[in-house]
Amino acid sequence: MGAAAGATWRARIPELTTADPRPAAGVVIRRAGPADAQALAAIGAATFAEAFGHLYPPADLRSFLAQAHGLARAQSDLADPAKAAWLVEAAGRAVGYALAGPGKLPHPQVTAACGEVERLYLHASHRNGGVGSRLLGETLAWLEAKGRRRIWIGVWSQNHGARRLYARHGFEEAGTYEFIVGASRDRELILRRG
Repeated sequence: MGAAAGATWRARIPELTTADPRPAAGVVIRRAGPADAQALAAIGAATFAEAFGHLYPPADLRSFLAQAHGLARAQSDLADPAKAAWLVEAAGRAVGYALAGPGKLPHPQVTAACGEVERLYLHASHRNGGVGSRLLGETLAWLEAKGRRRIWIGVWSQNHGARRLYARHGFEEAGTYEFIVGASRDRELILRRG
């Protein structure tokens, strides 16, 4: 596919931003526990596919979702004492989530003492109303509960809304890496705070 075609379908990705002043009424953000593994896996797969699914061949996407957002992965994340997950719920159903843990991004300054916002996703219906900022705030508070430390996050280079959200929370660009889904290689930015 040519560069122009690639730019066209990449430009259609919904942006995560909190610029819209609509209140996030009725939205609950809560820590996820072991009983939430199925809900975490389902919302993880749904929100990734909603935001980025059109970027990848269907077979590559299915394989990635099964590995990265399957039930076994959610159970493992929830069982890991070094990680924490949150569910965002509206009207009793999951509409987003976040996952945080030790830093592992491929950057020379990432150490065992660093934290990382591994994932932060919302259904399109719940973006632009402040929920993403609240969810990020909860995640950062957990990561810094024992004191300030350097925190890292990876974000697709073309997700300008998410990049603005992270910048509002003090994140700055520190490097890049490739995010791999099947045969696709996406340019991801490595952002850090602290």
